[in-house]
Amino acid sequence: MILRQIFNKIKKYNKIIIFGHVRPDGDCYGAQFGLKNMIQNAFPEKSVYVTGEVSEFVSFVGTPDIIVPGSNLEASFYQDALSIVVDTANKDRISNQNYKLGKEIIKIDHHIPVDSFGDLEWVDTNFPSCAQMMAYFSTKIKQLEVTKPGAVAMYVGILTDTGRFKYRGVSELTHQMAGMLLSKGADVEEIDMNLSIETLDMIRFKGFVYQNFKTTDKGFIYLKITDQIREEFKLSYEDASSVVNMLGGIEGYKVWALFIEDKDVVRVRLRSNGPDIDKVANKFNGGGHAKASGAVINNWGELDLFIEAVHQVL
Repeated sequence: MILRQIFNKIKKYNKIIIFGHVRPDGDCYGAQFGLKNMIQNAFPEKSVYVTGEVSEFVSFVGTPDIIVPGSNLEASFYQDALSIVVDTANKDRISNQNYKLGKEIIKIDHHIPVDSFGDLEWVDTNFPSCAQMMAYFSTKIKQLEVTKPGAVAMYVGILTDTGRFKYRGVSELTHQMAGMLLSKGADVEEIDMNLSIETLDMIRFKGFVYQNFKTTDKGFIYLKITDQIREEFKLSYEDASSVVNMLGGIEGYKVWALFIEDKDVVRVRLRSNGPDIDKVANKFNGGGHAKASGAVINNWGELDLFIEAVHQVL
């Protein structure tokens, strides 16, 4: 059984480093910090590290021990460790590429497979979040006890990656795992308060979203967010991308997207409540789920090509 094999690898190593993806979201943090909590509870003598970029949106869950970019650790730090990469289908999206230096690598993910990069791989697209996979892991391996910090992390991961239990893929098991995490100390009111706090600039930006989205006659709705707009509303990339689902659920528009300028490229947050859109993302240096994917276009001149690709699936 793959879960027992993963647990046996964890038992084997004294140093374990947990990796996630660039621009981490709530699920990435939930899976990373949830797994760290379980391992530390089972093996307090082991050194367990979370590495990656800082996410202000879910910073209440935790702060990475090894922050990238900016880490100046020697390569030797990683070489005797077990690398566990979570919530990441693509090698290039792993935020700390030193995962490759680990003595062995484990991949745990719920996205449609893109790259194979683990000595052991647990990939299951039936799970709506990687954090739910971690919670499930704890129920199958009794030594992996969950305490409040891990319960909060994994509940946040499940909550954010399911759109607060609204998306397809949410199942009876999802609610069972959420209930288990509540019994371990996750506080619904406390978590909602942390996730709901917004600045005045963000409130103003939400008004801008509804006043400036564009539509096409084929049923695609989208918003362009330039660097100038981000500066005007004092938005990080994470802040800007968080409003993607404001464009969902509008009658007559089954696919929607944010196009966010980010230095030399334009990043795309693509969503659907109708046709599968992961293959559209695959054409533009991206991927993800059938109904929720990310992509990249090289400049605004490629916007029309992207729109045409969306039209082909509508």
